[in-house]
Amino acid sequence: MTVSPWQPASTLRRDALLETPVLLLMVFLASLVLFTVGRLVEDEGRVVSLMAFLPPIVAVIGSVRQTVLTAVWSTATLFVVLFGIRLDIGEVIPPTFATALMSALSIGACRYRIHRNAEVSRLRSAAAALQRQLLRPLPFRTPEVIIDGLYQPVEEDSMVGGDIYEIAMSPYGTRVLIADVQGKGLPAIGTAFSVLGAFREAAQREPGLLGVVDALESAVERHNSFASRTGEPERFVTALVLTFDERSCGLVVNCGHLLPCLVCEDPEKSGPVPLADPGVPLGLIGLSPEPRRIEEFDLPEGNTLLLFTDGVTDARDPFGVFYPLRERLREWSGIPASELAATISADLQRFTGNNQRDDIALLALHRVPAAVPGSEGDGRGPGTAAGVGGGEPGPDGEAGASPRFTTGGVPGGTDGTGPDGPCDGADRGRAGATEHTEHTDRTGA
Repeated sequence: MTVSPWQPASTLRRDALLETPVLLLMVFLASLVLFTVGRLVEDEGRVVSLMAFLPPIVAVIGSVRQTVLTAVWSTATLFVVLFGIRLDIGEVIPPTFATALMSALSIGACRYRIHRNAEVSRLRSAAAALQRQLLRPLPFRTPEVIIDGLYQPVEEDSMVGGDIYEIAMSPYGTRVLIADVQGKGLPAIGTAFSVLGAFREAAQREPGLLGVVDALESAVERHNSFASRTGEPERFVTALVLTFDERSCGLVVNCGHLLPCLVCEDPEKSGPVPLADPGVPLGLIGLSPEPRRIEEFDLPEGNTLLLFTDGVTDARDPFGVFYPLRERLREWSGIPASELAATISADLQRFTGNNQRDDIALLALHRVPAAVPGSEGDGRGPGTAAGVGGGEPGPDGEAGASPRFTTGGVPGGTDGTGPDGPCDGADRGRAGATEHTEHTDRTGA
């Protein structure tokens, strides 16, 4: 069964665990064993009466049809055996009637089990479909990056998780979120949706990346406050929040999430992005004395950045071995970025034997080739690059100023932390006013 990177990894649900011929063969062998044991102990009637328990067993693992066939077989065989050993009819009727009664109850129980499983399956599918509808279809292109991905929710009621992602084209660049809510089930999805809504609004409103993260923190706190009043457990959310602009680098705030990885043209350079220790997850900021901070990393053309949730790293093969993501990174260096997500999807299926036990979310981001501003194919025209010279007021109120460059020297706002400037090793300690003047000269504002 092949699952595309965007389709859910539905587990194969059937009413019966075994095919009918196989199950009937097992029932026949069980009957033969009971008859043989009865002959050996010279108490055939008492031992063969144990066949009354075959229909309840089949009702647990089989379909209604299989249960009916087993019930008819058990009742008829018991009657024939008891009557064949020349018992009085008064001794044959009671055990036969008891077997028939237990068979009827087994058939009813089997019908109830299958009906309930069908209802639960519909709920599982609805929850997974809701997740897919609220998340952005992939691949997705912005002026700064091309984003492909893999999203496969598990359609099991107790295992549905809160893995989410989102991409927003804002006046401050392309902003990306990938997050994983603690816990499973529908309550986890509710927390995930509150984070998703907060990000979509804050990504357009907040000039600074830390402002976006603060909005996500507030959303989780509000959701936890409501959950505590309704008796539900409070939850935290691990997340990566990133910004990409026209420079060859990216900015990231890590809220307790797994480190992103780079797939480079040179296999020896592929590996986790060297970031500092992650901050606390969303919803737990009160437990950390250290404020969250923005970090900068290189993402030159030709390299692909992988963002993922623990459904990837915690995937196991049939022997319980974890998926070796870091070892796989070097093998993927020669794969085109557009095919990377599909390659990872197929590799995960082979590794786990199509037995996915957790939601999987993965984003593959690669830099859009740089274009000369105003040239044909740039798609923006002169002076209209995202947030540059387009007449939008900057943070200081000056018309035409880029919101990505501020007098505080921090891209996208006045958070007061984080680097600015290109990722080529240029002096990052320049005064904000000087940098703003240089950017004005470049854009002609």
